[in-house]
Amino acid sequence: MDGLLDLMPFARQLGMELVAAEADEVRGRLAWAPERCTAGGVLHGGALMAFADSLGAICAFLNLPTGAQTTTIGSSTAFMRGVRDGEVLGVARPLHAGRSVIVVQSDLSDADGRRVAQVTQTQAVIGPREA
Repeated sequence: MDGLLDLMPFARQLGMELVAAEADEVRGRLAWAPERCTAGGVLHGGALMAFADSLGAICAFLNLPTGAQTTTIGSSTAFMRGVRDGEVLGVARPLHAGRSVIVVQSDLSDADGRRVAQVTQTQAVIGPREA
């Protein structure tokens, strides 16, 4: 799993940890830290979105055909509550793994299991380049 995070230096910089990574489900965690917060000590929405985008990108990557690459082409986020301590747990699952797009839903919850955010992203499948 460390190899997957090595492909995404920003995810490492963010402090993201991978717990499990399979094509049908990717799990990770992001600890609350003051440097990841906005006013009032609430975990910044951008940090949550980056965490979810990273989980979703790994999930899409694990569903790619051999030799293909992926990139996010669309993302929609719904925030439900703020996080003021503890950690955020994330689960990304593919909703659709097609030949040209992969759609992934990432659900983020706080340490008490309450939903923090839901992110749905669309990833383009980019075939291998011809020589």
